[in-house]
Amino acid sequence: MSSTNIIPALRYKNGTAAVDFLATAFGFEKLFVAPGAEGGIAHAEMTFGSGVIMLGAGTHEPPSPWDTVAQGVYVHVADVDAHYARAKAAGAEIVSELRDTPYGSREYSARDPEGHLWAFGTYLPKR
Repeated sequence: MSSTNIIPALRYKNGTAAVDFLATAFGFEKLFVAPGAEGGIAHAEMTFGSGVIMLGAGTHEPPSPWDTVAQGVYVHVADVDAHYARAKAAGAEIVSELRDTPYGSREYSARDPEGHLWAFGTYLPKR
C-alpha cells in the first residue's frame, strides 16, 4: 500500500513519452500503466522513493474538468461521503459530483478559491 494519501496528478498530451522521460531523466519507476487509445496511456502511476504520482493523457468521456488542467492533487480519504458533505457545506465549488468509478473508487472533484483542481476519493495506488 502507498505510504501517502496526497498524490500529485499530472496530465500530458503524450503519456507514453512522459512515462519514459520521468523514468529516464528523473528516476521514477513504473508502478501501474493502463493502456489508452491508439497505444497511448490512459492512466499511469509511478513511484520515487516512498512517493507516488499519477498521470494521464487524452480526455475523459464524458468530458471532465481534469481534461483542461495540466496538474492537480488527488487526496485519498476514508469517508469520502462525509468529506464531500463538509466541502459542499463550506461552499466549495464542486466541479465533478460524488460518484462511483469503473476502477472501484468513490470520488468527487472541486476547485479551491483560486481555481486549483482537487480530487478526493477512496482510490489509493497499491505498492
